Amino acid sequence: MSTRLAIIGGGWAGLAAAVEAASLGAAVTLFEMAPTLGGRARSLDGGQPTADRRADGAASAATQAATGSGLPATSAGPVLDNGQHILIGAYTESLALMRRVGVDPEAALRRMPLRLRYPERETLTLPPGPPTLAFLRGVLGCAAWSLGDRLRFLAASSAWTLRGFRCDPRLTVAELCAGLPRAVRDDLIDPLCVAALNTPAMQASAQVFLRVLKDALFSGPGSADLLLPRQGLSALLPEPARAWLLGRGARLHTRRVQRIEADGRGWSVDGETFDEVIVACSSVEAARLTRDLAPRWSAVTGAFEFQPIVTLYLESAGSALPAPMVALRESATEPAQFAFDLGQLGHPPGLFSLVVSGAAPWVARGLDVTGEAALAQARRHFVWKAEPRIVRVLSEKRATFACTPGLARPDAVIAPGLQAAGDYLAGPYPATLEGAVRSGLAAARSAMRQTRSPAPH
Repeated sequence: MSTRLAIIGGGWAGLAAAVEAASLGAAVTLFEMAPTLGGRARSLDGGQPTADRRADGAASAATQAATGSGLPATSAGPVLDNGQHILIGAYTESLALMRRVGVDPEAALRRMPLRLRYPERETLTLPPGPPTLAFLRGVLGCAAWSLGDRLRFLAASSAWTLRGFRCDPRLTVAELCAGLPRAVRDDLIDPLCVAALNTPAMQASAQVFLRVLKDALFSGPGSADLLLPRQGLSALLPEPARAWLLGRGARLHTRRVQRIEADGRGWSVDGETFDEVIVACSSVEAARLTRDLAPRWSAVTGAFEFQPIVTLYLESAGSALPAPMVALRESATEPAQFAFDLGQLGHPPGLFSLVVSGAAPWVARGLDVTGEAALAQARRHFVWKAEPRIVRVLSEKRATFACTPGLARPDAVIAPGLQAAGDYLAGPYPATLEGAVRSGLAAARSAMRQTRSPAPH
């Protein structure tokens, strides 16, 4: 008889767990409280996101169908994602999972070398080739930095390498990099930190940041490449995974799970018995569901502070940015760190997005203020054929946990036969799609290895 496995949560961690478990022969039942799969990386379904400010009557469109045709426009306007996501070449498990459910990453994602281009100048670009040599060539060839700045950065990078990309876990990124040249910190360290950890350098964990640098820059050829979605996020994994799972007999329920209980035959999820359960929902939901079952685990899981991300969608007919992705300099009056020309990525021409990571101070000021500030920032730094217009301002208030030094993160095992999957669990990575996928795969493999021990009491 197949292992009866319940997976609570249909984000990227839950989908990875479901696909892996079904491949290993489990009878999978997936519970997702939202009307669509994908969690914090999905296309909008026409309902309201966590927070939403729409201008000029613009509305979101229906859920992106998994047709592989990109992000189509509808009578209600272009289909938008709940935020702008970037993958990198080091996301090997995420790319492999896409292939398993029938998505070709080479077609679905635009691969570009790591290139930090600002409106006024180019900075670091990594050429192709072996990672160490590519990094050396990229830094030495960065004309935006003085030769002294380039050599100081190479010296610091060599020291990080010799220490195995480890440091005092109490350090922030700002403290770790205090001795670097100001140009290197402004052009590279600060934007990479907030993009990867969604936490400003003055607050972010230096140890986690170093692990990101190690995997992105030195784990293999192409690991640092940027992979920009040509399709809506739902078409990258959630919808193809849904079709794949249904084709293999999995059951999918779109409702919120109310209770998990141990019974004599395994675990009960809202009255239905399973052999194993994987809790792959958000940390907030996971803490709620395990409050009585595992109070200590629940307390750690429920203690996270969060960092929001704000995404501003703009329209400007006939306009184009100088590159598909352009870095911006944030300030007290200019919130966005990156701008994307979605028309260059296979989406409707004239559609753009600006991203504000580590956005807590701006969210506190309100989405109207944030949207207008980002719009003014875009007007100042780019040339527009037509006056840019706000289509929508979205805020994912719990986009990621605040990745701070010494952060306590829960283990994957909650109790025998009950474990968690998610990007917030203990591990070396910040809250990323790759972290979520790896966690889901590990949870499924662990669940399928478990012997049928007596249920906990």
